[in-house]
Amino acid sequence: MTNDRAYIHEFIDIRGVHRGDYMHHMTANWSPNAQEDRQQLCFGVWAVLGSTGHWPQVCNIWEEPGLDGLARSFGDETVGRDLQDPKLAKWWERASEFRRGGFDRVLLPAPWMPTVTESIDAGVRGAVFAHEIMRTAGATAADVLELARRLAAPAYQRFGWQLVGAWTTAMRDDDEAVLLWALPDWAAWAAGESAQRDDPAVSAWRQAARASSVHDWQRIVLVSAPLCPFLTGRQPTRDDRVGWEE
Repeated sequence: MTNDRAYIHEFIDIRGVHRGDYMHHMTANWSPNAQEDRQQLCFGVWAVLGSTGHWPQVCNIWEEPGLDGLARSFGDETVGRDLQDPKLAKWWERASEFRRGGFDRVLLPAPWMPTVTESIDAGVRGAVFAHEIMRTAGATAADVLELARRLAAPAYQRFGWQLVGAWTTAMRDDDEAVLLWALPDWAAWAAGESAQRDDPAVSAWRQAARASSVHDWQRIVLVSAPLCPFLTGRQPTRDDRVGWEE
């Protein structure tokens, strides 16, 4: 596992019924170029399950070669009259047909968090994901992640949940942690949610988090896009493009 990673986390608001169009546009039409030009990997693209969060919405997470790599990417992107890479003008125009806006974060991984390649190579797969944002008023976000590693990961693993993402949020007070769990199926989600009420190990994790001054805790459910690496076991390629002209 390696620490030389930074991540872009995006919640994207979708226009009308274009959620599938947007997810394909990001995976097949964006990611292959970004892999070559920016050394940016697709960590995952998911639809937000509307019954658990905002809708229609998509969540994207991109893995970058550290903050230095992210800085180079920012520099390459913010050029031209509109501060958008001119060679991506057609891509941006097409994307605007599918999305209305969104909210991004820059995330930094826990030292022990695997990269997307390490997770995929280890055989981790998931069609369903649990996404959590935790805010603390006392302990640092890194403290919360360490509690999650020690207590939450083994507690939920018994229900088939695998902790594949553990981040702090950059460029704000050290008070926000993001967790991402890969689940094998909907039955695993139901089992993990039921454990919130009556499983001793899950209760111990939640009590420890509260004791560390976690005061806000939101979980939503994500569903993998057809070309999400955690579903396909690989990064998107140009061969995945359908109906797109360079």
